[in-house]
Amino acid sequence: MKLKIHVNDTTFTATLEENSSAKAFAEFLMQGDMTLDMHDYGSFEKVADLPRSFPRNDKQIDTDAGDIILYQGNSITIYYDKNSWNFTRLARIDNVNKKRLQQILGKGNVKATFSVE
Repeated sequence: MKLKIHVNDTTFTATLEENSSAKAFAEFLMQGDMTLDMHDYGSFEKVADLPRSFPRNDKQIDTDAGDIILYQGNSITIYYDKNSWNFTRLARIDNVNKKRLQQILGKGNVKATFSVE
């Protein structure tokens, strides 16, 4: 199963992690697509509140461009640069680099639609 993220005119696929958080997130998306208003934070990530909480599998990790992270169980983040913190990785966007993500996500807020295929 793959995660799909649609932002502006681009659709990404992402490989889900093997943890209870990613499994619960995918099961939630099987009920229907989810569109979120994501805002920029710190010029390295887009973040949005989720409509419900998900199980956490936090550990100290270094993020990179393309990581999709569950933060505190109730926020989702798409990273387009590096960070290090206690997070739960949900997925990793396939075949994308920092420059391409920055071009697509741009500055300011974006609408992102999450689904599973």
